[in-house]
Amino acid sequence: MEKRTFKQFLADYSIWGFAFGYFAAYIPYSLMTKIMSKGLLPSLDGKGMDGFSILPVTALATLITMIIVISILGWWKYASHSKVFGISVPHPTKWTVLSGLFTSLIIGTTTLAYTFEGLSIVMAMLLMRGGVLIIGPIVDAITKRKVRWFSWAGLVGAFLALLINIFDANNFNIPLMAGLVILIYLLSYFMRFQFMSRNAKSDSKDVNLRYFVEETMVSTPTLVIILAIFALFKGDVGAEVRMGWTIHWNQPYLWALVLIGVMSQGTGFFGTLVFLDKNENTYCIPVNRSSSILAGVIASFFLALFPGQHLPATSQLIGAGIIIVSILFLSIPPLLEKKKQLEK
Repeated sequence: MEKRTFKQFLADYSIWGFAFGYFAAYIPYSLMTKIMSKGLLPSLDGKGMDGFSILPVTALATLITMIIVISILGWWKYASHSKVFGISVPHPTKWTVLSGLFTSLIIGTTTLAYTFEGLSIVMAMLLMRGGVLIIGPIVDAITKRKVRWFSWAGLVGAFLALLINIFDANNFNIPLMAGLVILIYLLSYFMRFQFMSRNAKSDSKDVNLRYFVEETMVSTPTLVIILAIFALFKGDVGAEVRMGWTIHWNQPYLWALVLIGVMSQGTGFFGTLVFLDKNENTYCIPVNRSSSILAGVIASFFLALFPGQHLPATSQLIGAGIIIVSILFLSIPPLLEKKKQLEK
């Protein structure tokens, strides 16, 4: 057996390091979003914020964090470049533009999903994460990536977890707008995974980082532009977005909105790097989803420490447990296969 260096070991298992970063960012992201929507900070005096009011500041914080992080890492060099007046300027390609547009919808709808009254963190997690878990093998089949037997078997657990909560009439109460937000979220992921599977998920680090940088430089600015346009609309949504652009800047809770945006970029950074791993989606998606589901459950327990808040419903915890078991079932066999290959 060839002796492997520590650097090679990290390269082989970097997906799990990215998954831990995703987990660490998702706890404060989901928790603080729910705290702000419920008005649990003392400076809010119990007045919860509408999701569309939260988005402008958080989107700007996400954009600024993205620029700073990619600049510090020196990753702009991986993007496609063209000469403009003699200056080399990074830019996306048509596929990363399309992927970035759908990613901007994912960023916005993820934050919105945690702001609806009557939809707990864990319930939103089950609907969003369970849905994406199901999408994985479907996209692999469409893009002709090999799907291993345990990937299909793991879908049974995902469906079971969702059905348990759907048939629990006492806890299954999803506002119409929340259902629409989650539908947009899932459709956006379905499209994004197809672009990603066809143009990245390569053995080449440069190819994957090119895709990451180009998609990111589209997604976060697009969300800010969308919110600027929404502010021009009449009606409740337009009013809330305008409020989000104007009233928060001198408030004592501004730090919380900025934190949500920074952590949102953290989840996007680490989560996308998990998805871009060269393995099929039915391997990468469960690794990603397990991190966020565990983070969501932990965030729910932290939320229960606030006055008037409750622990997640038993059915939701059972559903989360079933998805985690399904994820382990999906993830462990590939790890064992990789270990056998390394031992040869």
